[in-house]
Amino acid sequence: MAVDFTAIDFETANGFRGSPCSVGLIKVRDGSVVDRDYWLMRPPEGFDHFDARNVQIHGIHPDEVSGEPRFAQSYPRLRDFVGNDVLVAHNAAFDLGVIRAGLQASGVGGGGIDYACTVKMARRTYDLASYSLPFAAAAAGFELTTHHNALADAEACAHIAIDAARRAEKASVPELVSHLGLGLGHLPAFAPGDPECKELVDARGWRAAGHVLPQQPGAPWPSEGVNLDPNPAADPANPLHGEVIVFTGDLGIPRPEAKQRAASVGGRTADRVTRATSVLVVGDGFVPEDLTSGRLTRKARHVMALREQGRRVEIVSEAEFLQMVGGSWPAGR
Repeated sequence: MAVDFTAIDFETANGFRGSPCSVGLIKVRDGSVVDRDYWLMRPPEGFDHFDARNVQIHGIHPDEVSGEPRFAQSYPRLRDFVGNDVLVAHNAAFDLGVIRAGLQASGVGGGGIDYACTVKMARRTYDLASYSLPFAAAAAGFELTTHHNALADAEACAHIAIDAARRAEKASVPELVSHLGLGLGHLPAFAPGDPECKELVDARGWRAAGHVLPQQPGAPWPSEGVNLDPNPAADPANPLHGEVIVFTGDLGIPRPEAKQRAASVGGRTADRVTRATSVLVVGDGFVPEDLTSGRLTRKARHVMALREQGRRVEIVSEAEFLQMVGGSWPAGR
């Protein structure tokens, strides 16, 4: 089986995608890991503050990267390692967004990159209550013991793709994604002066039109808000594209804004769990491991009951949701 690709994972300093502070890379040849690389870096100047929430997740502190090259200066090392490979990542829209937003924030261009997403591969390969990286990696036979270490996460991602190709008996990532009905994503080439990506516009505080739903001064946010139509121009590679999404628990952002963010990446939102629901986003500090401890909301219990009836519904944490849709961490989280 000649399954060749490079798996990648970034950790970021803050809620802006273009603030990478570490990267892990795994080279796969003929279905086996043959090389790996990992390093710390400083995010682009002006976007290099560290949010406490991000530090809590990955454990990287500002002083650890203070002497490292900035992202743009270390990008050639990444580019040379990847070569002409297809890039594979878990929630690939995020990691490819890191590359584009980080380089644009640095005033640097980049070449086009083909990529594939192991969240989407896993959904078509396994039947899991959560497709969080540790769960999907375990289904692939890989134990991820240091989640949010970029190198460990990249290796877990690589094993998901290897296992999916083995099960499907496909000899390449393009053949695999075609077999799964997905197709490759593509990050187009860009150059300094091109229109800035949405993540960078938002990070500058400009806010794309309609990004935050209007609110009357002094009026409380409604408990649910309206269900907007999915964005027809959204990237099909996003893990939430085409999914029917319901929210439960105490979210760190207003639920109407959560719905707007979901719709912006091509998701369709709803107020209640039904047989059409495919993704449940759980707030109030939920992590996927809560599925094994019984710490579930009423809607989450409904989802688990639907799964027992054979329905394919996925539960994700608010943290995973925010990574999929982009945007800053909620204040105080």
